[in-house]
Amino acid sequence: MIEVVYPELKPAVKVEDGKEQIFCIIRKRWLIITPEEWVRQNFLLFLTGTMGYPASLIAVEKQVSVTGMNRRFDIVVFNQQAQPFMIVECKEMNVKLTEEVLSQVLRYNTEVSAGYLVITNGSYTRAFENQPGNFKEIDQLPTIR
Repeated sequence: MIEVVYPELKPAVKVEDGKEQIFCIIRKRWLIITPEEWVRQNFLLFLTGTMGYPASLIAVEKQVSVTGMNRRFDIVVFNQQAQPFMIVECKEMNVKLTEEVLSQVLRYNTEVSAGYLVITNGSYTRAFENQPGNFKEIDQLPTIR
């Protein structure tokens, strides 16, 4: 497991029309807070604030076709050459990081072809590096290249 040290900065939150909303720093808009969205927004702050990944190289909730079905990935980080570098699957905090969660991000990666896969529930994070023939679990997130 990877220890995620979240930055002091927390996501902006507001209540509008009786609904709690959270501001997405990548999409630059307010979203209804769900348990998974809370994890995604905090992890985005970790990627940009702690890891130093440029926000301009991050895409959030874009559609991808997986075996003929439209799905949405949570986060993709691109490298300086605009190639997919890392795909992140976020789950709400009470969801365990099982093989099923890993299989989900592996399916998305058949279309994305990122070199790194990350699964997180906000409390726990696992990362994998694409090595010839398989993905190997790693103990820290890579620096962006």
